[in-house]
Parts: sequence; structure tokens; C-alpha cells
Amino acid sequence: MLKKAVVFASGNGSNFQAIVDASKAKEIDVSIELLICNNEDAYVIERAINSGIDTLLVDYKKYTYFEIESMLIKQFKEMKIDYIFLAGFLRKLSPYFVTHFKNKILNIHPSLLPKYKGLDAIEQALANKDKEIGVTVHYVDEKLDNGPIIIQEEINIMGIDSEQVYQNVHELEHRLYIEAINKVMEE
Repeated sequence: MLKKAVVFASGNGSNFQAIVDASKAKEIDVSIELLICNNEDAYVIERAINSGIDTLLVDYKKYTYFEIESMLIKQFKEMKIDYIFLAGFLRKLSPYFVTHFKNKILNIHPSLLPKYKGLDAIEQALANKDKEIGVTVHYVDEKLDNGPIIIQEEINIMGIDSEQVYQNVHELEHRLYIEAINKVMEE
């Protein structure tokens, strides 16, 4: 049965695009109903427009977390949203929000969690001269990059330059997020 989802993103939106493309190709049993973005200059907005998906721009400078999240909770319940996919959303969701969608919010993170939580995970791995890096898709809980892991995969980065590392991580993210969504849908 087709599930309804929203995607939260703040930047370029390549993971958003991978999810939308997988949805349109029927690789996942999900309809992307809405993009939530907190950055009016984000390229992901153009991706949403080109994909025919509405965007809701949220302004954390004008409204409080509670005001924004209360409005989103109400809207998502009215829309009968089944899942929320975080795809480079550079804001932490409050425990208040997360508890309303327990085990319904997925996040993708460019590290082998619990290693390198938060921002700049790839940079941290490179600075520490790690031999491998990875991608984790996990459920969101009240703590940052902490929820139960759905799927995780590593890649060897020995002998490749940082630009290639970023490219390899993005390619892995795009594939792994789709695998994770399918895994969740089967549960």
C-alpha cells in the first residue's frame, strides 16, 4: 500500500532527488507529498519545483521551534503522513516533535554511527585519517544521530582524494536511503 511521506532538507537536495526518483520509478512504495525546507536559497527547492512537489519554507528566525513544529504536526496529521525522511535537514527536531512520530522519522548520516555524530562527519573522518567511512540510515529519537540503526554500510577510502570520497559517500547515500525505506516498509 502506498505510504505518504514528507522530506525535510536544507541544501542541495541530492538525497531528496534520489527519494523522489525512486518514488516515481516505483522502487519504493511511497508518495512524496511535500518538501519542508528552512533555507530559501537551497537548491532542493528548485528540485522540488521541477519534480512537481510543493515546498513549505519554515523560518526559524521568525517563529519558535514550538510554533513551527506544532503547525507541522497538525498539518501532517491532516495530510495523513506516514513517514518523514530527513535528507540533509540542518536543524535538530525537538523531542516534542519526535514523540509525535515515533519510529516514523528516518535520517541519513554520512558516518558509521555512533562515530562522528552531528555536522562535518566526513571532514572528521578525513582529518582522523580513517581507512573507511560510511553511511547510516537510522530512526530519529530525541538525541542527535542516536536512534536505532536501520541500515549501515562502509566504504574503503584509502588512496582516494577527498573529492572522490565525497562523491562515493553521496552515491552510497542515494542507494542506501532507498534500501532503508524499503526495509522499513517491509516491517
